[in-house]
Amino acid sequence: MVTLKDIALEVGRSVTTVSRALSACSDVSPETIKHVQETAARMGYVPNVLAQRLQKQSTDTIGVVTPISSKGYAEPFFCDFLAGIGEAASQAGLDLMVAYAREDENQIAVYRKLIEERKVDGFIINRTLREDPRIDYLRSVDFPFAVFGQVENQKDYSYIDEDGEFAMNLVADHLVDQGHERIGCLCPPLTFTSAATRLRGLRAGLARHGLTLDDTLIKEGCFEQQDGYLRTLALLDEENPPTAVVGFNDLVAFGAINAAKDRGLKVGKDFAVTGFDDIQMADFYRPPLTTIRQPIKEIGGQVTGLLLKQLQTRRKDVPFKHRQILLKPELIIRESSI
Repeated sequence: MVTLKDIALEVGRSVTTVSRALSACSDVSPETIKHVQETAARMGYVPNVLAQRLQKQSTDTIGVVTPISSKGYAEPFFCDFLAGIGEAASQAGLDLMVAYAREDENQIAVYRKLIEERKVDGFIINRTLREDPRIDYLRSVDFPFAVFGQVENQKDYSYIDEDGEFAMNLVADHLVDQGHERIGCLCPPLTFTSAATRLRGLRAGLARHGLTLDDTLIKEGCFEQQDGYLRTLALLDEENPPTAVVGFNDLVAFGAINAAKDRGLKVGKDFAVTGFDDIQMADFYRPPLTTIRQPIKEIGGQVTGLLLKQLQTRRKDVPFKHRQILLKPELIIRESSI
């Protein structure tokens, strides 16, 4: 392996001069910079990136920590979100590290380990809880992070979120306009901020029409297609079943569609189903799914931009003002509800 010392001997300069020439420092003449860089290229020199990062106290890496369980993470939504993060990081010349934690593992220990071993410069957090220990910990050690989502009673951090209450008001208006009065919902655990927010929005949206969301028609703990299928069968077995089901993501909505079809119902006419996210499959499902659209890949890029801005201001040692962005989602109406 060619070293800085090898190049220095070849060009007759000190190792320090060679190092600064390779970095095109302003105190080195353009002629020397050109000579050193051409010599390094001819000799096949490869920079020691790790050493450079240690020298500047930076890893040029951002991190995402996710549970090993597929529940809510191995879905198209999360894949698109991760793609948006990776693309934005790559454009900024940074690497992306995805670390996995077992369900029974203390995730804070994973964050602590990555910080103490200087593996990352900052974190992107997703799937926020109403009371989220990850955010509490990162704030306590003053480590950079940005979030897709919110936690309750905390605003002193950078985040992007979709307006879940507004979204569910759109869904409620649409279903009521289609003549539905008895509506069920399939939601993740209400410890998740997004689930609690969307449920609150659905209740409020129905209340504006003088309707009440029956607690017996709320099926909690739904993440995947199988969850939506089984919980919808249970709803249809009710003595007074709903005529519509609101899925809090598209996968559970697909499960609801399959359950209704297996019971001989015509989805859209006899039984309405809505989802949330508008993943690519939503338009190709049969029937196509009515859903809330949020540009998740773009959101991944935007939240990464918030983190990068924070890292840049820290390196310049200037005050950083956190940004909070609340997006207005759009209802896409398709055949599953009309």
